[in-house]
Parts: sequence; C-alpha cells; structure tokens
Amino acid sequence: MKKFFIFISCLFVFNSISLAKETTFKKELFDKAQADGKVVIVSSWINYCTSCASQMKILDKAKNDFDNIEYFKFDVTIEEIAQMFDVQYQTTLLIFKNNEEVHRSIGQIEKDKIYSIIESVL
Repeated sequence: MKKFFIFISCLFVFNSISLAKETTFKKELFDKAQADGKVVIVSSWINYCTSCASQMKILDKAKNDFDNIEYFKFDVTIEEIAQMFDVQYQTTLLIFKNNEEVHRSIGQIEKDKIYSIIESVL
C-alpha cells in the first residue's frame, strides 16, 4: 500500500510539472509585442526540467502582476527558436525592451530576483 501512495504522489508531481510546459513562442507575436512597446520575456524549457517549471510558474504569475509585459516560452529542443535567440540551455531567461535584449540569465528560479529584474527593465 505504501508503494502505491508513493507511485500516485509521483504521478501528481510529474503531471503538474508537465502541464505548465508548452511552447507559446510565435515569431509574429514576439515582433508585434515589441512593436507595441512591450517588455518581452522569453524562457526556454525541456520536459524533464523541474527548475524550468518553477521559472515558468513565476513568469506566468509575473505576466499578471506587471503591466506592459508579454511572456513567451519555448521547448529548447526546437532548434529554429533556440538558434534565433542563441539559447543552448533550458531555464534560460531573456528580456527584451525597445527591440534589444536587455537581460539574459540561466537557471534563475528565485521569484524575488526575477521580479527585481523585471522591475529594473520597466
């Protein structure tokens, strides 16, 4: 019985991690957001990455907590997007303002630091 509960718990953890992961990046939407003067945030993820899920959860919340930002995420294994941004690692965080990259970090999953970075760009 104990093994059954452990198995069920693992299913919930892995399922909740995978639910948040989807590629929302589209070049035309990225270009439009920049043309509209928004601060654009882009993050990369990969299926097995729990830190990616943590970062995406924070950024999804930030999208609602800050005005004038647009957030896109993409699977780092999609070579076309990864090459466009020169991203080689999951949990890469990119921030663009006025059509320029103004921030890049890898592995940042602390909410306070991410929010501080966003506030400094706005």
